[in-house]
Amino acid sequence: MALDAALDDTELAAARAALAEGRWQAARSLLVRTGDDWERRGHRVAVLARHPSSAARARDWLSAEPGSADAAVLLALALVRRAVRGRERQDRVRDACHTAAGLAPADPTPWLGLLMLERSRGGEADTAAAFEEVRKRCPEHHHAHHLMVARLAERRAEAGPDPRHAVYDFAETSARRAPADSPLAVLPVVARAERYRVLAAVGAEPADPAASDHWTGPRAGQVARAAFEWWLEWEHDGHPRCLVDLNFLAHAKHHAGRAAEAAALFQRIGAYATPAPWTYPDRDPRAAFRAARDRAFGTG
Repeated sequence: MALDAALDDTELAAARAALAEGRWQAARSLLVRTGDDWERRGHRVAVLARHPSSAARARDWLSAEPGSADAAVLLALALVRRAVRGRERQDRVRDACHTAAGLAPADPTPWLGLLMLERSRGGEADTAAAFEEVRKRCPEHHHAHHLMVARLAERRAEAGPDPRHAVYDFAETSARRAPADSPLAVLPVVARAERYRVLAAVGAEPADPAASDHWTGPRAGQVARAAFEWWLEWEHDGHPRCLVDLNFLAHAKHHAGRAAEAAALFQRIGAYATPAPWTYPDRDPRAAFRAARDRAFGTG
């Protein structure tokens, strides 16, 4: 089992490996093939940008092809990663995101990069503004909604459990307004996990998810049931981030004691575990994933 941000995208993994070897041409070809599939483009650029050499390779690419929107957006998101770690000036990163946005006005990916930055380093108004720029270009953008849920969940941590917290309203409204086949149907489950992360970090919930009733109340059960039924009817195997949703849903079903449903999800997930939510609040994700999977399969 590998906690690989590329998930099951083998083309992306190959382009990332080439980038690590100093060759940006595979990333160029990958993004050309991706075209205006904005969800997949955002996922692929974000994963490529995680590699330590991505900023240098993007600059090499821009030297060879000045004005390349693909190279500019890769550079912007690579600089975002550096800024989040305190290794790049935020004003320069914002400028890079705006430059990339100017080269491809219809592309939400530069604004996704800005949202990543503001979610981590900016204020609420700037975070909301970046999110709206993404939504203008891709209304159901999966990654952007997940970032907003994570940020909203951090409001009023000291208030403790609150069934009317803003993160739940945002997630449920987003799911309700999305088309019936949209993976945003799983967003309310994500919201519960993100709020648990925040509450556990301040001691308002047990550090062991199994000791918390966060997953077993009537509202939690309703949310998880609706998301599971959506998955049975609508799952899009081709969505680039569907495995992220499945990990959140398996996590919720496991902690709700729904072993059979969790087992079906683990079967679909296979080896593609994701760090979130298995790390929440401060756990080894591999150990947490394996323990939950073994219990669902009756082998643990």
